[in-house]
Amino acid sequence: MVMMNRGAVYEVLPGPEGILPPAATVMGVCLPEEGEGLLHGRIVSEEEAMRSAAIAMLTRRNPTLFPGPLMLWGWTEHTRDKSAPFFEVAREIPGVRIIPMPDYRPIYPKIDPEAVINPCHPNLTIWHNKIEACVLIGVHCHFANVTLKIIRGGTNCFTIALCAEAGHEDAMSSVPNVGAEKIARFAEILRLVKKEGVKPLYAGQGIIPSGWAQVASLGGSAGGQNGAFVDNGLSHHGLSHDLEHGLDENEE
Repeated sequence: MVMMNRGAVYEVLPGPEGILPPAATVMGVCLPEEGEGLLHGRIVSEEEAMRSAAIAMLTRRNPTLFPGPLMLWGWTEHTRDKSAPFFEVAREIPGVRIIPMPDYRPIYPKIDPEAVINPCHPNLTIWHNKIEACVLIGVHCHFANVTLKIIRGGTNCFTIALCAEAGHEDAMSSVPNVGAEKIARFAEILRLVKKEGVKPLYAGQGIIPSGWAQVASLGGSAGGQNGAFVDNGLSHHGLSHDLEHGLDENEE
């Protein structure tokens, strides 16, 4: 089925676009419906959006997965179910890093860009690690919107938003209503495009641990029976304590 773009011709492309990039929605970019996706601001099929995202993650420098609190903490059975296919995705991307966004409180200038992506200054993590393709997943939508704009404004990173809600206009590629089944489908598409001849830039490499990923033993295994991040040692209390310590040192 051919899907027509309901928005304007404005293209959401990797930046840097400047210090104040326009919000894509203001430029006429519309959110996709179920079965659709966004690619550079155009409404396309869900499959096309995922294929372009897969190719970007396989061929651009330093591909990175940014799981947010809705992915990390396993608040509900639904969020826990999404963790196992998340690791399927990670295992299909040679040389991938996993850098979490565990907390939305501002931690700049204490941020360790190898350990965490900070929604207030996400560009620091992108710049430091020279990331040219990333996936935001499990990040609350209002923080994802701000984060995506900052990344697009100051970096050349190809951003992908696998959103549990309506999708994100400011990502280069976005799919709405993403649950465990769609995450597993993204892993399938990664396998498919490799079979079709897309050569991964980091062929032969596995998951590259970074920062708290090392503490959490995120070496490519799904951990406990539930496969949730919280079962891999990334406990809420321990991680929260580290962040609070950094914040306390900077409080007036």
